[in-house]
Amino acid sequence: MADKCDLCLLGLIILSSLLTGTSGDDDVFISSGENVSLSCNNALSDCKSTTWIYSNIFRRRGRVELITGGIKNKDTERHERLSLESDCSLNIKNVTVEDYGVYTCRQYVNGEQQGPGAYVYLNVLHVSVSSSSSSSSSSSSQTEISPGRSVTLSCQLYSYRYSCYYWVSSEGVELLWVNQAGVDLKTDSRYQILSSSDQYDCIITLTTTLLNEDDNREWRCQLTRRDQLETSVRYTVKYSDPADTASETEVSVTAGSLYRVIVIIVEMAVFAAPTVILLQIICARRAGRKDSKHPEEIEMPTILE
Repeated sequence: MADKCDLCLLGLIILSSLLTGTSGDDDVFISSGENVSLSCNNALSDCKSTTWIYSNIFRRRGRVELITGGIKNKDTERHERLSLESDCSLNIKNVTVEDYGVYTCRQYVNGEQQGPGAYVYLNVLHVSVSSSSSSSSSSSSQTEISPGRSVTLSCQLYSYRYSCYYWVSSEGVELLWVNQAGVDLKTDSRYQILSSSDQYDCIITLTTTLLNEDDNREWRCQLTRRDQLETSVRYTVKYSDPADTASETEVSVTAGSLYRVIVIIVEMAVFAAPTVILLQIICARRAGRKDSKHPEEIEMPTILE
């Protein structure tokens, strides 16, 4: 039942797009971590009449007004990353997967909407990583792990307007893993490339075992639409410097050895002090008796048990 409801909602979204006259130009593709500017095509000369609205039913979020009357709403989660340009475009800094969805620009004069709303569909490309050295995944654009580890990079397109099937079959969207020279990594046997999709989003994974020469190596997940590059995400492998590690180990060993020597000296001093005092007493007694007695009358010191 839940799947049928989701399909119905998706159908309504597509139908709504057709009825409002939006075109493929209203679809914006951007990689996570980058900045994006969403155009308000029907903007008036005065942006004080501009309202930007965000919604995403797949994220279980309702209608949220980001900009009202040209002013940012500070009670929204992303208000610090938003700004309004002089042409009423909406700027979003450091895009995250939470930002994908539909953005609507509307103009109001004296409380009345001027013309139809302008719809912009933001689609976000994002890469996450998991390795054999950790059960958790990371979304950093750079990872520090050692050679010999198996690593999996998962590149996913978060889309709101269409399903992955529609993007691929009707819009010619394709996800690829390529090297720094732009060569498709499917041609290299050391990489296992798997394309898949969940109910809506396109996913392509890269799995490989890291080699010594992979230090600072860059891989890119790129999205093309009708053979035209739309956006890409770069991922770089960074190994820890072995020299730094050896230096830190040497310093640690040296400090530990020095500490142990000091402890031994202190222990020896603690246990030797009573012995030195006792010997001094014995020697003093023997010296005194030598002065008062003949050699044959000198008593041997008693040995303390």
